[in-house]
Amino acid sequence: MSRALRLPIVAAFGLLTTSVLLPAPAHAQARRPMALEDLITAVRVSDPQLSPDGRRVLFVRTTTDSATGRRNADIWVVPADGSAPPRPFIEGPKSDGSPRFLSDGRVVFASTRDGAAQLYVADGEGKIARAITTLGAGVQEPIVVSPDGRMVAFVSDVYPRCTDEACNARTRDSVEKDPVKVHALTRLPYRHWNEWWESVRHHVFVTDVESGATRDLTPGDYDAPPHFYEDGAIAFSPDSRELAFVSKRDGKDSEMWTTNHDVWTVPVSGGAAKKLTTSNPAADMTPVYSPDGRWIVVRAQRRAGFEADRWYLDAYDRASGAKRTLFTTPDLSVDDFKFSPDGKTIWFTAVREGTGNLYTMPATGGTPKLAAQGGAVVAFQPGNGFAVFAKSSLVAPPDLYRLAGDGTTRQLTNENAGWLAAVDLPKPASLTVAGAGGTPVQYWLLKPPHFDATKKYPVVFLIHGGPQSSWEDAWSTRWNPSLWAAQGWVVAAPNPRGSTGFGQKFVDEISQDWCGKPMTDLRAVFDAVSALPYVDRTRAGLAGASYGGYAVDWLIGHTNRFKAAVSHDGVFNVESMALTTEELWFPEWEFGGPAWSATARRNYARCSPHLSVDKIRTPTFVITNEQDFRVPLDQGLQLFTALRRNGVPSEGLVFQNEGHWVLGALDSRRWHQAVFGWLHRYLAPVSP
Repeated sequence: MSRALRLPIVAAFGLLTTSVLLPAPAHAQARRPMALEDLITAVRVSDPQLSPDGRRVLFVRTTTDSATGRRNADIWVVPADGSAPPRPFIEGPKSDGSPRFLSDGRVVFASTRDGAAQLYVADGEGKIARAITTLGAGVQEPIVVSPDGRMVAFVSDVYPRCTDEACNARTRDSVEKDPVKVHALTRLPYRHWNEWWESVRHHVFVTDVESGATRDLTPGDYDAPPHFYEDGAIAFSPDSRELAFVSKRDGKDSEMWTTNHDVWTVPVSGGAAKKLTTSNPAADMTPVYSPDGRWIVVRAQRRAGFEADRWYLDAYDRASGAKRTLFTTPDLSVDDFKFSPDGKTIWFTAVREGTGNLYTMPATGGTPKLAAQGGAVVAFQPGNGFAVFAKSSLVAPPDLYRLAGDGTTRQLTNENAGWLAAVDLPKPASLTVAGAGGTPVQYWLLKPPHFDATKKYPVVFLIHGGPQSSWEDAWSTRWNPSLWAAQGWVVAAPNPRGSTGFGQKFVDEISQDWCGKPMTDLRAVFDAVSALPYVDRTRAGLAGASYGGYAVDWLIGHTNRFKAAVSHDGVFNVESMALTTEELWFPEWEFGGPAWSATARRNYARCSPHLSVDKIRTPTFVITNEQDFRVPLDQGLQLFTALRRNGVPSEGLVFQNEGHWVLGALDSRRWHQAVFGWLHRYLAPVSP
């Protein structure tokens, strides 16, 4: 997106034009505001997979039943040239996903049709599916097919002392039948994000497609890949004889405070694993073999202990082990990347100034070129002379597109066309203001439906989490700015210090300064938006999650400018969270060391919101979740207790089955109804 309008898309081949297959818009006044049910029941398009001949694209299409909240994923197919509309490929009452083409055109996929997710293989038309795995713990992503089409690699959970499936099954059955429900703690970490993780490990398995023979390639008492860092963590060599994977093997306990993920290789036939990334003490992730087999390229960080460091592309010569970095400028942090089929080009995604873009570069290294810009590219597959990708924006859920070699794009799917055509979604504007030290701070501004510049509207400021994250021109199924604007509010979504996509220096300047420059940046946005002629600055709301919740907690302890606030899973007492969160590297980097270090204690004393709670007067709604192990339950409970103890109007929700995010459809409905109800109560006009 541009500052307010869609920009043309620029590719390595030149200027692109986009063709969007949306119905012609009716007059804005004839359209309705976006509704909560639009968000909950929107069709979700994901995981595009290009066929070996480049003619078809499989993708996962997920629907949600509004009444029950049940989600169901099916596999659909669309011609890669857009010559026909998408159609079902594999569908049923249970979820089917993770489609992967075999070299002969058949398809491997994961399905819950028989209980725990297992791998199945179907013919080239999605028929005659048969199971090829029967693991008690089921299969998990990533799911990767070998180049020769004979094997599939995936992740499954094991008890590390077990050497076969029978032992895993006996142990699992024993745990389930034990009347004493207890977590036995013998190491760190013992839980992660929203799961207790004290007794099982992730391991990489390989299954023979024809026989179903399955072997564990990463036995031992460690995770391979690390839990919750599975994306892109497995790759086959071009000759299908070797597999690269990501694992932390610096020893027990240290897994909780080090970010030193390494890339390892192991023969597909089994044997000892060999560490590839021996010289880097920081994170190495996402191994990808070059098509000629000479190189393994990995995403790599430079600073140990910092999970939000910039991601570079490092290429390792398989014969000599020599390493080289493929580019250092411009200052882009690589997300996902893939080789073109001919091995001459690397395609990758990176966030820049609020948009998630697609880039290309020579596989030998060089300056990246912009391939697709505008909105947010969330998944892609290169073909011969073209690419297919999924893209969303602040006003449209993801759909699939084809980027041709001549620089044109074509939309391949349009799964939410019906309700999008009926809804008034004003285009967001990208604006900037001078923040701390005069540094430009970007923010998105969304106006309510049927906007009338002669009126005064309440304003709500949304603060993102991370804190090393950003508000992008992207669709969100959780915090959706367009839905918030549909409540009749002007919505501002700032990207202060710590936000990604504005250079690594901008990211770095939040660490050990959570309550400093970022708060100055936020106040600059508050002031700029509040001065707009159509904004009623006396009816301002504030909401955020995770670090955004921290910012809410801090700000309401230092200003009374907001009529109401919402704090979701926010850090309230930094000191008490430091030794209860499940990734110690996070607070140790962000606050300057272990919880008992002098630097950390100074930063706690300077920046912990709980020390200013006596000054809070803003009515505040608090959400905290029982399965949130990143910002544990007690953080929200401490805030709520302090607010009630001090007589501040406050209410809250504690979701029993949610973690750091509220993901269930029915839980999401309840969350939105409560949060919007709270803000409407305090931001409504005063009765005459």
